[in-house]
Amino acid sequence: MSKNMPYFTVFTPTYNRAHTLSGVYESLCAQTFKDFEWVIVDDGSTDNTDEVVGRWVDERLIDINYIKQKNQGKHVAHNTAVDNAKGNLFLVFDSDDRCIPETLETFRKYWEDIPRDVRSKYSTLSVLCMNHFGQIIGPEYPDFIIDSQTFSEQLELRSGGERWGINTTESMRANKFPVYCGERFIPEGLVWNRLSKNYRARFVNVPLRIYEQQTDSLSKKIVDIRAQSPRGTLQYYSESMTLPLSTKQRLKNASNLVRFSCHTKDISQIKKVIGKDFIFLPAIPLGLLVFLSDVVRK
Repeated sequence: MSKNMPYFTVFTPTYNRAHTLSGVYESLCAQTFKDFEWVIVDDGSTDNTDEVVGRWVDERLIDINYIKQKNQGKHVAHNTAVDNAKGNLFLVFDSDDRCIPETLETFRKYWEDIPRDVRSKYSTLSVLCMNHFGQIIGPEYPDFIIDSQTFSEQLELRSGGERWGINTTESMRANKFPVYCGERFIPEGLVWNRLSKNYRARFVNVPLRIYEQQTDSLSKKIVDIRAQSPRGTLQYYSESMTLPLSTKQRLKNASNLVRFSCHTKDISQIKKVIGKDFIFLPAIPLGLLVFLSDVVRK
């Protein structure tokens, strides 16, 4: 890669996480493969994130592009990073995580092991996560390396535990998150589902990410956040009804489609999706019950 086009763009979204960002910085400074840029998108932090990052920029140990924007949510920060990325491969590195020094070198090895004549058909290379004791989080993949071409197989392999991976920047640009005015969340699965439908993926049984869930992390508050961003969440469940999922999973998604249709006060999706298949009629009372529990919880 040329000097102006690093091999990797490492993207960290952050919001008032100055106290955890040092773990990412230390992990990146320790990388054995140095051809990368670090794009930090600060989603309107009110702490001293800018001062902390400014000191690292002055140290010039790694290439840092710090972008601060109005608070709009992680999905908008992701789109901003994709728009500004210079690397061929794109890695999301959350602000409270760490990784082993050989991470980027390992990603590069297994990506370049994909035959060149089919590599453009791949969007993703996924690996395992571990805690700080070195224990793998979730089940391992059935084989050390799996090249998957189907949506169903990719969905199964990326479910059931924490996963981490690189994607081509090109595929990220073609599948950016939709943005709804006033909403600060879109389920990440919406983008991963689109990628799995249109590209191949490689899965490798090697743990690279050191993952520790913080008490203030997004996943801890996910139910309330989804209810506060109903249109984006509704789009996720609407698209999921077109995927080759089991009847049980589609019924669950149909119930959530009803639930968030109520939050948006738009029942058109219910008529369009559920009205075509009577097997999903039970989703209406189930979705209404969950919607009412959301209202009571508020």
